[in-house]
Amino acid sequence: MSAAVELRQVSRVYGSGPTEVHALREVDLSVRSGELVAVMGPSGSGKSTLLTIAGTLEEPTTGDVVIAGQKLARLSRHDRARLRRRSIGYVFQNYNLLAGLTAVENVALPLELDGVKVKVARAAAMEVLAKLDLTEQATRYPDELSGGESQRVAIARAVVGERRLLLADEPTGALDSLSGEVVMRMLRLASHDGVAGVVVTHDAQMASWADRVVFLRDGRVVDQTVPGPGLDSILTPGATA
Repeated sequence: MSAAVELRQVSRVYGSGPTEVHALREVDLSVRSGELVAVMGPSGSGKSTLLTIAGTLEEPTTGDVVIAGQKLARLSRHDRARLRRRSIGYVFQNYNLLAGLTAVENVALPLELDGVKVKVARAAAMEVLAKLDLTEQATRYPDELSGGESQRVAIARAVVGERRLLLADEPTGALDSLSGEVVMRMLRLASHDGVAGVVVTHDAQMASWADRVVFLRDGRVVDQTVPGPGLDSILTPGATA
C-alpha cells in the first residue's frame, strides 16, 4: 500500500552554539496505510519530536516530510493546517478531552470545527463510539469515565472522519495492563480500516501489537524489527526508560 507519511533525512536542532541539541538526526521513516508502527527508545531519544514533526506540529530543521504524497514544505500554512485537521489524529497520554463536553461532543468537535453540520458530525461520532463499545458512555462527561474509557474516547476523536494518519504518544502509559491492551487493540482495528498509525511507547508488550518496531537512540534510527516474543530481550539497557 502507499505511504501515508514519510520522513526523508529529517533532522531537528534546537538552540545554537553550546546549547545546541540535536533531537533528530537524518531520520528516514515510511509508514504505509494500514500499518501500525511502534517507536521505542530511551528518554530524550527524539520519540516525541518525531511525532510532532510527522503530525505537522513543527517543522524539521532539514529534510522533508511527505503526507499522502504531499510534501509539506510546498504547502502554505493554511493548507498545512487543513491537512492536519482533516487527515491526522492525535492520541495523548492525558487524553486531552474537554471537561465541559460529553463523549460524543468531544468526538464530534474536530468535524464541527471543520465546518461539518452538528447533526452529521454527531452521527459520525456515534458511529465511531459504537465501534469502540462506547455507545452507553456517549452522553457522559470525561469525569464520569474510567481511564480506559477516556482513552477510547480520545481514540474515537482521533479517527473520526477521513483521518488517514494516527499518532499516539504513550497512549497506554497511564493505564493498567488490561486497559492498555484494549487501547492497543483499538489502534490495531483502526489500521485494519486503512489508517496508518505511529505509536510511541516504552512498553514492549504494547509494542508487540505493531507490525514493526523502530528504535531511536540519540535522535537516530538504530534498529527496526518485527515484534515477537523476544522483543524484551533485544531492548538495549535503558531503552524502556
